[in-house]
Amino acid sequence: MFIASKHPKTKNKNYSLLLSQAQSLIEKESDMIANLSNISALLNDFFTEINWVGFYLLKENELVLGPFQGKPACTRIQIGKGVCGTAVKENKTQIVHNVHEFIGHIACDSNSNSEIVVCHHFNNQVVGVIDIDSPLYSRFDEEDAEALEQLSNLLSKIFKESSL
Repeated sequence: MFIASKHPKTKNKNYSLLLSQAQSLIEKESDMIANLSNISALLNDFFTEINWVGFYLLKENELVLGPFQGKPACTRIQIGKGVCGTAVKENKTQIVHNVHEFIGHIACDSNSNSEIVVCHHFNNQVVGVIDIDSPLYSRFDEEDAEALEQLSNLLSKIFKESSL
C-alpha cells in the first residue's frame, strides 16, 4: 500500500518528497490514465487549501478533462480560453493570484479564487496541463510553479503518442 508523507519543516523538502513519491507511483505503471489518476490523488493529499486538482489533455486542438479530484469540472476548454487555455497558447505556466481579475476566466467552481496551471510536454509539444485551484487568494507562488514544472517533466515519460 502507498502512503504519502510530508516533511514537517519546509516547502522545498515537501516538494522533494512529493517528487519521489510521484516517481514511485509511476515507475512500474505504463497506463497514462492510471498514472494521472494516482498523481491527482497524490496532489490532492499533498496540497493544503485547494479545492480542485487535475489534468486536461490536448485532443484535436482542445483541452479535454482528464483525471481529477474535486467538484465536477468543465469538460472541454478551447486553446486561449481561461487560465488553462492561456497556458497552452502561451506554452507558459500561469500563476493567477485572483481568478476574478483574469480576463476570460472560466469558473467551473465558484469557490476558486486563485489558480496555477503548468503545461505538460511530449516531443516538445504541449499535450496537456495540470490545473490546481484554491479558495484562497494568492495561494500559489514561484516555488509551487518550479516544483510542479519538475513534476510535469517527470510525468512527460508517461505521455505516449498512442495515448494522446
